[in-house]
Amino acid sequence: MPENTENKNVKDDEIDLLDLFKRMGKTISNWLNALGRAFLVTTVFLLKRWLPLGLSIIIGVGFSWMAKNNSKKIYSSELTIRSNAVPNSDMISYINRLHLFCIENDSLSLAAALAIPLEKVRSIADIEAFWAIDLGKDGVPDKIDYKNNYSVTDTVNIRMTDRFVVRARLTVSHDFPLLRERIIAYAGQNILFQQRNQVRLAQNKEIQERLVYDISQLDSLQKVKYFEETRSRIPSSGGQMIFLQAQNTQLIYTDIYALYARKQAIDREMELYNEVLTLLNDFTTPAIPINGLLSYGKTYIPFFFILTLLFLIVFANRKKLTEVYKKY
Repeated sequence: MPENTENKNVKDDEIDLLDLFKRMGKTISNWLNALGRAFLVTTVFLLKRWLPLGLSIIIGVGFSWMAKNNSKKIYSSELTIRSNAVPNSDMISYINRLHLFCIENDSLSLAAALAIPLEKVRSIADIEAFWAIDLGKDGVPDKIDYKNNYSVTDTVNIRMTDRFVVRARLTVSHDFPLLRERIIAYAGQNILFQQRNQVRLAQNKEIQERLVYDISQLDSLQKVKYFEETRSRIPSSGGQMIFLQAQNTQLIYTDIYALYARKQAIDREMELYNEVLTLLNDFTTPAIPINGLLSYGKTYIPFFFILTLLFLIVFANRKKLTEVYKKY
């Protein structure tokens, strides 16, 4: 009797599982049929109304063309800069004061900050600084945080501390070299930045002098050790000479090379990065404006197409919508 009951339970489980698979297959089939029917209805609806939809695309192209012709051409280019005196956060915040002047259309303040004529300032559409993001911590800049949406809790991707990017947008493309000079001068004229840079250079100078002294002392010590070890290997009364490698001498060699490597790093820092800012990558002169026909078309063409499509959908279902409106 128990064996029959167990067999029956197993059979019922198998039947239930088979029924479950059948229902899942039926549900998936219904979904696929519904999607296929929706695709067919949509395709037929669009094809039957190709004329108004085509006209909406033409209208979008026309508005894009008019917007392009009625607006000034704007050229965009970027600088890559290293901040030597202060952290990137301080320098980016300081340069973005220029961005605030551009947003507020404060030409007088922008001209005073950059020390350029007012007519040149009118060609500046925007100046903004951004963080460079290193994906995977490999030391290579992979993208620029244009949207300023970097998460501080991100432990895989980091903000780079040895560079940042300044994006400028001008209505006159040949003004980029002048703007580069004025941006660097704008950051360099900050009194606090100048003082911190002078302190940094003075400290590096002290370390450099100390390293030179330590290297000379270790070099003298190495020569003494070498003389003592050589004398200890001289055979007495015709004995054989025994060659030994002294551990102390090898340690001195290691210390000397470590100090030389550190001194070379300080020399490189003082020679290449002795200003408040160091230019890593200059502006390029763009040939094509960012607000061309294509850029306006990405906005106007979808807008008029979707607007026309909604109107056609409402018009085709006007009777049902009227009934629903009267009912509620």
